[in-house]
Amino acid sequence: MNTKDFYYDLPEELIAQDPLLKRSASRLLVMDRKSGEIEHKHFEDVLSYLREGDCLVLNNTKVIPARLHGVKAGTGAHVEVLLLTRLTDKSWECIVRPGKKLRVGAEIVFAENLLSATILECKEDGNRVIEFHFEGIFEEILDKLGEMPLPPYITKQLTDKTRYNTVYAKEEGSAAAPTAGLHWTKELLEKVQEKGVKIAYVTLHVGLGTFRPVKVEDVEKHHMHSELYIIDKETADLINSTKKAGGRIICTGTTSCRTIESNADENGVLHPGSAWTDIFIYPGYRFKVMDGLITNFHLPESTLIMLVSAFSTRENVLHAYEEAVRERYRFFSFGDAMLIS
Repeated sequence: MNTKDFYYDLPEELIAQDPLLKRSASRLLVMDRKSGEIEHKHFEDVLSYLREGDCLVLNNTKVIPARLHGVKAGTGAHVEVLLLTRLTDKSWECIVRPGKKLRVGAEIVFAENLLSATILECKEDGNRVIEFHFEGIFEEILDKLGEMPLPPYITKQLTDKTRYNTVYAKEEGSAAAPTAGLHWTKELLEKVQEKGVKIAYVTLHVGLGTFRPVKVEDVEKHHMHSELYIIDKETADLINSTKKAGGRIICTGTTSCRTIESNADENGVLHPGSAWTDIFIYPGYRFKVMDGLITNFHLPESTLIMLVSAFSTRENVLHAYEEAVRERYRFFSFGDAMLIS
């Protein structure tokens, strides 16, 4: 299976640069996973495709304003720090730019002298372990100084930080948003529950590896990044009881899908637990739990379009993407949605 098999042409102007004023006002392309048949709807129409007894799975991770700007002590040179993984109360694994000039022992000072940092370790992949120095609560300082780490294809600065988080975001730890969930509003989720659809929350902290391109020709040789997930017993029981009763499991986003598929056994039983997953789902994968997927439109040749293709077929998905381009859908993080069931 070749990476080029998942390429499609996308005009640059279709890459959404801003979120819509109303979250649920986005369009919705509905595709039958078996036949490939397509309907053009709006996201609020998703209610008509959910049935009483189904279970909607949402990823409640919360993106932190993880991009910081500072200067190198002694030189005043600009430094950018991107927080990736929290290691202790005061230390993080980070991406720093420019990395070559920030060796072990280097000091960084951030705006208003509220925050400073020391490079503790240079890792093999180029990331740095940094210890931060501050008084007070780190999260409050981060909220004041940090920027949302938007994907590289979004060139505008986001003025409202809340728009790069879902309305149900709760567990802090992501460097990128589970963007399929950005379409949901609290009112729409209330209507989902009124219809008799259960809602289950999982947590998967999304890393920047989600934007990493596949650089090998042979898909199967691609090494997936690892991400931390958490499934509690209540969630596992809810999903298992839904399946047993004949209801469908509808995941919002590829992160929710990867979470539940990572901790399900070969009989389709989901187990509670927390671990790091590097599950790579591409055509040929047999889904154990998920019955339907709400997702955004993904980058050409990405692991995410491969996952979506695995749930239907590569031909159906690429045909749907070509149709979306013709119909001028908005693509990627702030773009429109797709329902596959």
